[in-house]
Amino acid sequence: MQRTVGAQLVIDVAEPAEIVLAVAAAERDTAFDESFTAVSDGVAVAAEVVPEAHGTRLHRIAAPVGRLVVDCRAVIDGRSPTPAVTDADRFVYLRPSRYAESDTLAAVAAAEFEGVDGAAALTFAVSSWVGTQLSYVSGSSRPTDGAVQTLLARQGVCRDFAHVCVALLRSLGVPARLAAVYAPGLDPMDFHAVAEAAVDGRWRVVDATALAPRSSLVRIATGRDAADTAFMSVLGGRADLVNMTVSAVADALPDDDLTQLVSIA
Repeated sequence: MQRTVGAQLVIDVAEPAEIVLAVAAAERDTAFDESFTAVSDGVAVAAEVVPEAHGTRLHRIAAPVGRLVVDCRAVIDGRSPTPAVTDADRFVYLRPSRYAESDTLAAVAAAEFEGVDGAAALTFAVSSWVGTQLSYVSGSSRPTDGAVQTLLARQGVCRDFAHVCVALLRSLGVPARLAAVYAPGLDPMDFHAVAEAAVDGRWRVVDATALAPRSSLVRIATGRDAADTAFMSVLGGRADLVNMTVSAVADALPDDDLTQLVSIA
């Protein structure tokens, strides 16, 4: 399968700013062609690549005042091996985190999934339950909402669905994390967020939205929750995102059998 993904960000910089972007496809083992450019008022600006865990590659830009246009493109052939779960992963991704309050939701998880045994069965059960309990409503959540607030509101967007899945799985003893991805087949097109669960030593996709085929996903960033995977962070100065265009296509969009375990590859 060949996938072509990319994004363009238009950013107005009012004061010199340190901008960190997580928009590049994660490092991988298969054939991988890409380009990344940053231009401020027609002048090229350097972007420093900063590697992070799980193949995430951040781009740090010291942006001058002006209009900054960032273009990122990648063409990916084939699939990488399914990522393994390490001991360090288990420790990190069983803990509660900012947007996945697994400790607060422990009683809910125990009551809703009593009698469901095994990581695979719990993964399917949690994905199905979240998909039926929440309504996907664009613009319905705030950037500060976590899994608890999403469950109270019973609605959200992809990151909210993912946070609830992550929190419930951790409450049930299944290590879980969040992945920011490009998602061929997503409509309307945007960056997408899914959960991943540790099942039999491998990371498996949990997407309760079912908005795009899981086997077509391209990893961008991976972490505990959205705090670790934001596509844009302004660490100093002042900069505002004024426009963003995301694209993701596959040469053959696969069917998605929701009864099968699938990994991002």
